[in-house]
Amino acid sequence: MTFEQEWAELRAAAAERTALRIDSVPADGGGGGGVGELVVNRDDLGAIGNDAYDLLGRLGKEGDIARSSTFDAATALTNGNFVSGSAVLKVHDFWQTHLKTLLDSCAQISNHLDYSKARHAEDEAKIEGDLMRISVLTEYLK
Repeated sequence: MTFEQEWAELRAAAAERTALRIDSVPADGGGGGGVGELVVNRDDLGAIGNDAYDLLGRLGKEGDIARSSTFDAATALTNGNFVSGSAVLKVHDFWQTHLKTLLDSCAQISNHLDYSKARHAEDEAKIEGDLMRISVLTEYLK
């Protein structure tokens, strides 16, 4: 199975799990204490965010191990009039640039998932509060 096929299947499965239905009410009565329709599994978001945070920590340490020795080698080669000194320095700079980009990306993923979890909880509380007011009005209209 190719990556594109697997990705398409995962997207379709996620769409089925998170589809919002507004034309029906769950059998348990829904809206307040029951199982709601707007569902985000916080455990999944938390696990992905935790993995991104762990990767960020490991990458920050392990991705920087060879930085100083590579720079020292580039300096020594350049000072010894070796042409390869500038090439080693380019490799050093290229690696540092891409390492920083990857570290920033991991941090953004982790932060975004933390924000998404918190925002979803706020939205859930607001929606439940709004629905409770509507259900109280419905009782008065009977």
